Amino acid sequence: MSGETELSNLIKGMKPQLQTGEYVFCTLPDNQIPKDVQPIGIFREAEGTTLIITKQEADRLSIPYSFVAAWITLTVHSSLEAVGLTAAISGELTKAGISCNVIAAYYHDHLFVAQKDAPRTVEILRAMSLNDVVNTPEP
Repeated sequence: MSGETELSNLIKGMKPQLQTGEYVFCTLPDNQIPKDVQPIGIFREAEGTTLIITKQEADRLSIPYSFVAAWITLTVHSSLEAVGLTAAISGELTKAGISCNVIAAYYHDHLFVAQKDAPRTVEILRAMSLNDVVNTPEP
């Protein structure tokens, strides 16, 4: 498996990058996904298929949504076998009262937070990186 597994190195190297735009999570039945949609992410659940798309695209296609998010990419190449990165980030964001939806892709972890919380989230992540904050839960 490629990518970094050492939690301290992941925290130091995460370098959060705020993506441009507004993003939404929406759900549709499998057979109702428009062919011209360009999802950032797709996840199939028993109740329907979740799409992560731009707010602009959802509005254009009249796809309903309830949460408008900012997308932050942690640019460190994290291994899918790494332990603790999500927990460390969640702990710090919980202290700040920030809800976060995390998606781990092959190369990077991606965070979706409310638009209003994006600047504060980036600030918290940068501070974690500079201070090598690793708060792991007690066993």
